[in-house]
Amino acid sequence: MGMLSGLLKGAAAQKVIAAARKPENQAKAKKFVADARAKRARKH
Repeated sequence: MGMLSGLLKGAAAQKVIAAARKPENQAKAKKFVADARAKRARKH
């Protein structure tokens, strides 16, 4: 089971990395990360 979840995480990471290489997605990723950090900061 551990190996399967590792493979799934690896596949998900590859997808994210492939998407992050596209310039139009880099802006979206930065906004998503900024939003996530802002939400986390508000909770504390």
